[in-house]
Amino acid sequence: MTEVKHGPARGNILIDSEECKGCGLCVESCPPECLELLPELNAYGVHPAHYTGEDCTGCGICFYCCPEPGAITVYRLAPPSKPISHKDAQADAVALKGDTHAAAL
Repeated sequence: MTEVKHGPARGNILIDSEECKGCGLCVESCPPECLELLPELNAYGVHPAHYTGEDCTGCGICFYCCPEPGAITVYRLAPPSKPISHKDAQADAVALKGDTHAAAL
């Protein structure tokens, strides 16, 4: 089996361990496999899901698979901004200067 290498996390997951019923659907459905069941028991006496803290893509599949409303919250992280080079800024200014038409709808 080949190991899939993921880039920096593009999402973050918060799991309310007291709402989680420990069914494991989110763990099984997670494409980057960044969720696991904790060895400790919660108030319901089950092993709640836990985000490992890395590799989340922010896809939200775990959220949609979870049968317990409010147990999982997925946040998509903003991508890092790309620096604009001086050359690109000049090219954009020239393109805008000659364009007097409104955008097509």
